[in-house]
Amino acid sequence: MSFLRRIFSYRILPSWTILLFDSLIVIFSVVMAFILRFSFKEIDSVGSLMRNSIIIVLAVNVLCFKLFHTYSNVLRLSSFADIMHIFVALTIAYLGTAALSLCWSLVFGASLVPISVLLIAYVINFLLMATIRMAIKMLNDFFNQRTNAVLNTYIYGTKSAGVDIAKSLRSGTENRFHLKGFIADDPAMKDKVVMGVDVHLNDADLIDAIHRDHVEAVIVSSAKAEQIKGSELADRLLKEKIQLFISPEVTDEWNGGEKSQTIKEVQIEDLLGRDPIKINMQQIASHLEGKRVLITGAAGSIGSEIMRQVAMFNPYQLILIDQAETPLHDIRLELKKRWQEIDAPTIVANITNKARMEDIFAQYRPEYVFHAAAYKHVPMMEDNVSEAVQNNVLGTKVLADLSVKYGVGRFVMVSTDKAVNPSNVMGCSKRICEIYVQSLAKKIQKDGSAPTQFITTRFGNVLGSNGSVIPLFRRQIAAGGPVTVTHPEIIRYFMTIPEACQLVLEAGSMGKGGEIYIFDMGKPVRIADLAKKMIQLSGRTDVKIEFTGLRHGEKLYEELLATRENTKPTSHDKIMIANVREYDFDDVADEIDRLVESSYLFDPMRTVAKMKDLVPEFKSLNSPYSVLDAK
Repeated sequence: MSFLRRIFSYRILPSWTILLFDSLIVIFSVVMAFILRFSFKEIDSVGSLMRNSIIIVLAVNVLCFKLFHTYSNVLRLSSFADIMHIFVALTIAYLGTAALSLCWSLVFGASLVPISVLLIAYVINFLLMATIRMAIKMLNDFFNQRTNAVLNTYIYGTKSAGVDIAKSLRSGTENRFHLKGFIADDPAMKDKVVMGVDVHLNDADLIDAIHRDHVEAVIVSSAKAEQIKGSELADRLLKEKIQLFISPEVTDEWNGGEKSQTIKEVQIEDLLGRDPIKINMQQIASHLEGKRVLITGAAGSIGSEIMRQVAMFNPYQLILIDQAETPLHDIRLELKKRWQEIDAPTIVANITNKARMEDIFAQYRPEYVFHAAAYKHVPMMEDNVSEAVQNNVLGTKVLADLSVKYGVGRFVMVSTDKAVNPSNVMGCSKRICEIYVQSLAKKIQKDGSAPTQFITTRFGNVLGSNGSVIPLFRRQIAAGGPVTVTHPEIIRYFMTIPEACQLVLEAGSMGKGGEIYIFDMGKPVRIADLAKKMIQLSGRTDVKIEFTGLRHGEKLYEELLATRENTKPTSHDKIMIANVREYDFDDVADEIDRLVESSYLFDPMRTVAKMKDLVPEFKSLNSPYSVLDAK
């Protein structure tokens, strides 16, 4: 057995070896045909004829093998197409030999190769070549599945995409999936067999079949991926600790067993069950194409994705600002690799440095600003109030004022659902940013002092963003746990980074100035359920969930709209406009100036008190600043 495993572990036999092997089969077929035709007793009398026949038949067959390249295929990966090539080559070779023999007989009056021998040899030759190839393929599949396969696997889908995946798994030598069956939604497939394994319906009996076959994994084709998102099937499989994988479309480049490496584990993002976002590409392009676009926080999760999406609309220039040097360097390398034609200066700078920002605005004269720079972690900002005010509030004020001064066409600010009825310093700082931007927009609209249109976009948590729960949970699961969740009932709205940024671009293109756009975040997700599903996806059974208690300023749930707010629809079904309380710009500007001055005294209680004066709905939760609400 070990010898056979070594034989089938070789990648590819040389073509000349296969040609020699096929030539020996031709010789054997002709010899057997003579024995069957003339019997052993008469074989000596036709010895000369047999030798001549072998030479002629072999020569013609080798010529046809060369023409049809029957020896070029990899034996262990033989397919129906390869068998058809052999059939055509042999048919032409033997018909040609028969025609040559008949012509020889007519001209010289003697048989070159008996027609009966050719017919018998043809049948033997084809059966041997086809059978041996299929036997080698089956043995290869058997030994490699036994040797390398780790996971007993079902494939979801019995149509071409699913069958292609199954073929690719069986032809590989290094894959870790052992095909045990298929899952189908079509009742007509009940009790059917495909590629030698059973088809099971997606019904109540599926779990019994999974247990019976000791199935550990299910592979879903990319064509079926949308169907499994948020489906009952996904939940049932995860509950049974079945690992889920998504396979891309099978292509010609899937060769020699390397196809298994392209199959990726299903991520939690793949199971959101959200409808795909549709955006008005033409409208967005009209605003961004050929423009000078400045992005703050360009090295962050949101800012970098905005950069990628804006780059697709052929801007004249991308001005990328961030104070994080290393991530910004990574963005620079990505730009050089993917968008060499775009002029994209990467600038290390702090948005609160007014002199530095003014120099950038004066030099580059941006026409469109996406403001994504902000401190966002709730517990960190509870402990660093001054930094929250200076970076988030002062930074936004500096950028907004410079946008008016230098005639920026559009200023799009990224906000958060934590700004609604804020319960923490971070959320309140973003609400103050919203208030300043909106009041400034109303002021310049009223007096016509600048063309700038200020637009605010507000959405919830972004899956996979820097510092979000998803990467944290992944690290904790990889370390063996525990996975830490603050409260069993805590829920959050989630959106993927690309769809959030698509909606930012869409809202930015439709805004007229002064709007606060709210995104449809779908259904809220219970964080404990999210953690449980991620543990199930990992296939681990030893990871526990630990509840650590709510952190300072943390709500059990986030609101996309405050209680007193209502919304009005837009042309996009996932974007709404919030009707919020409006502020007088002069009053707001004065209060913010005093707030910023207070932040430089580094007295958290005093600064938070001023924040609460500006945003009366700011009520601290689970925080030392709750004492200010009692007053």
